[in-house]
Amino acid sequence: MVTMTHENNNIGPKIALYQPDIPQNTASIIRTCFCLGATLEIIEPCGFLFSDKRFKRVVMDYLDMDKIVFYKSSKEFFEMKKEQRVILLTTKAKKSYINFSFKSDDTLLFGRESAGVPNKIHKVVSERLKIPIQSDKRSLNLSTSVAIVLTENLRQTNRI
Repeated sequence: MVTMTHENNNIGPKIALYQPDIPQNTASIIRTCFCLGATLEIIEPCGFLFSDKRFKRVVMDYLDMDKIVFYKSSKEFFEMKKEQRVILLTTKAKKSYINFSFKSDDTLLFGRESAGVPNKIHKVVSERLKIPIQSDKRSLNLSTSVAIVLTENLRQTNRI
């Protein structure tokens, strides 16, 4: 796996995945990011290999490992983000993404499909937001959630 330098000059939004564990979701998110011009950042470890056939089937020809930023740990991620705004999307938030003012260089952080993020992550992010859904439902698919919030960020910042 290739690790890109953390000196990323892209001024657009960034999607960060905390230890993703479903290859098809990560592949779909890669396609979404690349098609909409967002940078993808992955906080390792991943719960799968990028050679996984389920991953390759969904990512198709959209995979460019040189355009993905990998962090070896959440500690490394937050050290690199200390001067930036990191927004956690979580079902545990009270504030809706609909009532939030995004900035063009926000990092939108999404947790693991199976477990979200640990409490220590909730404590260090700049903001915590949720996507409102029906009260009797648990959560949306991760790749769907990324697409919803990323497009709102792009809309608000006049990038689409």
